Amino acid sequence: MKLFIPDYILSIKPYVPGKPIEELEREYGIGHSIKLASNENPLGPSPKALKAIEGALKRLNRYPDGGGYDLVRKISEKLNLSPENVVLGNGSDDIIGMLARAILTPGVEAVLPRSSFLMYEIVVRTAGAKPVFVPLQSLAIDLDGILGAVTPLTRMVFINNPNNPTGTVVARSDFKRFLENLAPGIVVVLDEAYIEFVRDEDCAAGLEFFSEQTPLVVLRTFSKAYGLAGLRIGYGVMPAKISRILNRIRQPFNTSLAAQAGALAALDDDEFLVKTIRLIHDGLDYLYDRLEKINVKYFPTQANYLLIDVERDADDVFEKMLRQGVIVRSMAAYGFPEYIRVNVGLPEENERFIQALDNVMGSRSPGV
Repeated sequence: MKLFIPDYILSIKPYVPGKPIEELEREYGIGHSIKLASNENPLGPSPKALKAIEGALKRLNRYPDGGGYDLVRKISEKLNLSPENVVLGNGSDDIIGMLARAILTPGVEAVLPRSSFLMYEIVVRTAGAKPVFVPLQSLAIDLDGILGAVTPLTRMVFINNPNNPTGTVVARSDFKRFLENLAPGIVVVLDEAYIEFVRDEDCAAGLEFFSEQTPLVVLRTFSKAYGLAGLRIGYGVMPAKISRILNRIRQPFNTSLAAQAGALAALDDDEFLVKTIRLIHDGLDYLYDRLEKINVKYFPTQANYLLIDVERDADDVFEKMLRQGVIVRSMAAYGFPEYIRVNVGLPEENERFIQALDNVMGSRSPGV
């Protein structure tokens, strides 16, 4: 069969998500496995969201509100913005894709850190644009390096804060200086998928820098802290001039009826959000302590996951962990061939992860 596929599409390496539990148990014949690979909320969904979703099921014969009127207004009220500054997406990935289609064209450039969320490169290449990579500095995004990589062809810059997979953050003063020195007209996409978990008070928060005159798009998601990853619902905050463009190309029903209902209720579930953040912070402290005791190097994080240096082939460690029923993420695809990433789970899951890792690493400690 003959197909006329552009070379820039053929250059894309498919995104490989974390291995599903069902696939692991089917392939390896293992039961009671745990997944700590995709930075999901170990508590499950917000209870208020679940109740709202159940109520929405009776209306699944109807199309959702195309513009998400109620949810958009709820978000805008919570953030003290105009509804015109909010665009809903089928996950924040959807917003990234819309921005690429609206702004990038073949031959122009987008600057992005390496390593960071792999979807940035994919959406840039999908538009036929050229990704320009700026290496991390000590696992952190190099804002000066990004500024130095900007050319007259640059149309967009991606910044992940906290950065996935390293968990590092951009300081408020550094981000302010970055915006002040960036050439006019370049859209800055600030992805804050994990912002709720940050403990560093000096971390930049995109909404502090929001203005109608600054081409800054702040991405948020309900997938992580609110536990709604399976619904695929997120949003972008942006100047009205940009939102009007995205709404021209946005699919008319890009967020489902159930997703809108669940997200709307989740925004009111402060108790669940506080419980989630406390669980993550306690879990990180536990993992730091136990990893030190088994002599495994890790990198402190501001997200709900952490990067671990296994000092050997990460893919091999990944496979051996699978055989113990523990799914983690090899970072080889991110350019870290000896690192794995693991997200915080429930206390018993964290303990099981440490025991499995200690076994795989050859019991380098007297025991845990």
